[in-house]
Amino acid sequence: MRNKILLCSLAAALVVGGFTLNQALAAEKIGPGSHGQIFQRIAQKLQLTADQRSEMKKVLFGEKDNLKPLLSAVQVARKDLRAAIRATDANESSVRAAAAKVASAEADLAVERMTLFAKLSPILTEKQRAKISEFAWHMDGAVDEMIARAGEGLAD
Repeated sequence: MRNKILLCSLAAALVVGGFTLNQALAAEKIGPGSHGQIFQRIAQKLQLTADQRSEMKKVLFGEKDNLKPLLSAVQVARKDLRAAIRATDANESSVRAAAAKVASAEADLAVERMTLFAKLSPILTEKQRAKISEFAWHMDGAVDEMIARAGEGLAD
């Protein structure tokens, strides 16, 4: 049972870490002189107009100074948590303290993501917002399925 919880926690951490990495890459690549591959792919999937792309880039550029330190804080906090877990003198309180820093950094990032979504959402049509909701629903299902499979693997 304890191994199941550990594996599920690990799977969830990997998913969140991957998502955070994608956000970091997107924040870094959306800038003057860069291709913004992630942004381009999203724009293509949503069939954004040239005006929508331009408006979204303006919003993202405007938030870049807010996003960079938040993404960096999450990255550093996760690195520190991994180090705390692997430390030779690791103990429950040091790991909990490091995990609390991750939670705090992710909470700060979540608030910024909410603010960013509030600015970007009005640029989209209802159909485009529905596509985003559908994608999020599929991602949640994929994460749930991955965690369930990992749990089943431990039971065997």
